[in-house]
Amino acid sequence: MQHLDLQVIRQALQWSCNGQRVWLCTVLATYGSAPRAPGALLAVNASGQWLGSLSGGCVEDDFLERVALGEFPEPVAIVRYGDGRDARSSIRLPCGGVLEVLVENLAAGCAVQAHLRALESALLGQRRVLREVRLPEGTRQLADDPSLGPRVERQSDRVRLRVGAAQRLLLAGYSSVAHYCAEFGKGMGFEVILCEPRDEVLDGVQLDGIEVRRELPSEFIANGGCHADTAVVALTHDPKIDDLAMLEAVRTDAFYIGVMGSKATSDKRRERLQRIGGLGGEQLARIHAPIGLNLGSKTPAEIALAVLADILRLRNGIGRTAL
Repeated sequence: MQHLDLQVIRQALQWSCNGQRVWLCTVLATYGSAPRAPGALLAVNASGQWLGSLSGGCVEDDFLERVALGEFPEPVAIVRYGDGRDARSSIRLPCGGVLEVLVENLAAGCAVQAHLRALESALLGQRRVLREVRLPEGTRQLADDPSLGPRVERQSDRVRLRVGAAQRLLLAGYSSVAHYCAEFGKGMGFEVILCEPRDEVLDGVQLDGIEVRRELPSEFIANGGCHADTAVVALTHDPKIDDLAMLEAVRTDAFYIGVMGSKATSDKRRERLQRIGGLGGEQLARIHAPIGLNLGSKTPAEIALAVLADILRLRNGIGRTAL
């Protein structure tokens, strides 16, 4: 399962390579309650085929109808949904929120396809780019951008969009907790990958929409399976799986690294990783162990909820003391 925005860019690229015009839509801003964050994508072609989401279903039908009626002939437009201020849209979101959407009208051509390929490489974690769209002419520029500034910046004559890797949840080994983490992570929009080399453990397991790789997670990580937008979690209680995954994960730019176990188990694991793996204090400090927020979790689903909540906390830059 790939992150939805990566799927959108790949589909838009395919349509463009087939000679079709594409309207690429990007959520610029949300106010109040809104189901899709700034930067979220939707693409539609002239035949009415589409992929992605702007609002989780609240405004898509209206937008697609307007595209079919030819309402977006200009190179670029900004549409506002939710508060009635945009004369072209009377749709109000059931959640009471407001969103602004950038709509780019992209004719098929080599320049557009090169632009979409650059966005694909960014969403794959191969680079970070700053995408600038000029208003109202719709000209586009791309530049490498290692910064971690806001995902969307709006000025009177341009829009700047930071594009990085589709956020990935890497599950090191299968367990009942990992199963729920996979389901929760998919629902949160992560690209979820499960690495599990033990065939007997996967016997009868069904995880729709999850990429399952029958290999050691440590090998997958060592071969470039992590980027700066990856969360690595080990949830098996098997040192051959968990410890080796930790040894490799701390050598990557993964933004979250965690392993399941009690405080006593975690202390013993740190000692092993230091003694056998040669990890230093800075590397050990990157490992969240015990993993997850302290929610008093008992069941596998509750533990998975605590894990994903902690990942979300860190992803949003919120310290534990602020909770």
